Amino acid sequence: MKKIKALALLSGGLDSALAVKLMLDQGINVEAVNFVSPFCRCGRGGCGAAEVAKRLKIPLKVVSLGEEYLKIVRKPKHGYGKNMNPCIDCRILTLKKAKRYAAKSGAAFIFTGEVLNQRPMSQHLAALNTIEKEAGLEGKLLKPLSAKLLPATEAEKKGWVDREKLLDISGRSRKRQLELARILDVTGFACPAGGCLLTCGEFAAKLKDLFRHKKRVSLRDVELLKVGRHFRFGDNKIIVGRNKAENEILLRLRMRGDYAFEAQGCGSPITLLQGRKTKAAIEKAAELTARYCDSKQGTVSVRFGRKVTNKAVAVLPLTDEEIDKLRI
Repeated sequence: MKKIKALALLSGGLDSALAVKLMLDQGINVEAVNFVSPFCRCGRGGCGAAEVAKRLKIPLKVVSLGEEYLKIVRKPKHGYGKNMNPCIDCRILTLKKAKRYAAKSGAAFIFTGEVLNQRPMSQHLAALNTIEKEAGLEGKLLKPLSAKLLPATEAEKKGWVDREKLLDISGRSRKRQLELARILDVTGFACPAGGCLLTCGEFAAKLKDLFRHKKRVSLRDVELLKVGRHFRFGDNKIIVGRNKAENEILLRLRMRGDYAFEAQGCGSPITLLQGRKTKAAIEKAAELTARYCDSKQGTVSVRFGRKVTNKAVAVLPLTDEEIDKLRI
């Protein structure tokens, strides 16, 4: 008989890796899909899903959520979690995309590594039901780690999987999962506590500020939020690099109209000025550059410009008190 094929949502974390292993052990032909968010915080892209898929010997499809996801983050139907994380809307989006991909790939059902009551916003029973219904997967989405605590899905009712071999895990503790990973020899997983920058208060503050001041936010804008020190001077955004690597990223990501600043004769951050280039804004960006450069003298010469830094201004560094008023 031909094996039943299933599509796994593989985050690269512990729970989704275990869910895949449980399905493989039941003889299911598993293919995985990983949805890459612009807000991944692990720095590896896809939170290590490729490594997990390789270890489990399953094919993996990587899908970027892109700017469609930015619209949801700006105005989520089901609101935010603790910070700017629209967990319910995010899950609905990824499952809708997974449903379409499953139809194309010939998967009979979809499963996830979700655990009942593990995440306070999106994994309590009411939220799980809402997500399934709005994604068009009501009664069809298998959650192997908590299946015995939930109503039987289509895959169980039709005998594609054995419900008795599924689990009854609930809550935030990972003890059972870690022990199961040891028993089943599941390794290579990452981000066991979640890897979304939207749950980080500092990053959320930067994103809120960006949404308030910019109608059309791009993926490049989001990438800039991940590097440097961020300041707001009226309608101007000023970003100051913290090290050589960030300086290089800022130069690579700067927009066509951005001014770049750099102190002369000493180690200096790269500073980007966005918005109208008024005299006051240029001086403030230069003063911030002077504050974070290596010069120990009073007045600092700072060069600036759009394509090349061919203009200069002499400024005094800002005080810590002045900086605190501008910091996002």
